[in-house]
Amino acid sequence: MLTVVGMGPAGLLLMTPAARAAVDEADVLVGGQRHLQQFPDFRGEQFALGANIPELLTWIDTHQDKQVVVLASGDPLFYGIGTRMVAHFGIEQVRIIPGISAVQYLCAQSGIDMNDMWLTSSHGRSVCFDTLAEHNKVAMVTDGQCGPREIAAQLVARGKGDRWMVIGENLAMENERIHWLRVSEVHAEYEMNAVVILDER
Repeated sequence: MLTVVGMGPAGLLLMTPAARAAVDEADVLVGGQRHLQQFPDFRGEQFALGANIPELLTWIDTHQDKQVVVLASGDPLFYGIGTRMVAHFGIEQVRIIPGISAVQYLCAQSGIDMNDMWLTSSHGRSVCFDTLAEHNKVAMVTDGQCGPREIAAQLVARGKGDRWMVIGENLAMENERIHWLRVSEVHAEYEMNAVVILDER
């Protein structure tokens, strides 16, 4: 059985009881190093996940008799590895246990409702900034190539510098920081983050 577990934004605090139970019952644990390190007492087999997705898919095929749990950041189906697992194995063969996404967490911490919000990601993807600029409320998961500064520069170039950008750094960690800035004021580099862009504060 293959189970994909959402870990939430960081650490174990925001994992659901169902997600924790799946890990407890696993024979094999798959995840990035920072995810695997959260379970120092796990005694089963481990597979460290990086950019080796094709290798992982082949490896899982050979472990169909095991309880394999794949750890996903945030929610597995919000620009996460769950989408790839379902596409490859089929939903009949994959159990998805949802988690709290970084965007959900940032909105909760900032008091921003998610009604009418356009959700997207720059994580390993090219972004259509013209489409982004057309929306009044946007939430985005970012990466090292396209973070707040790059997004802000593109919006300023499209006359949207007076919008607000809410930047959540290191969400759910001890060094969490949340910044409210006008888009035109976003010039710094920010650590691991998600952003919300609003017409009004």
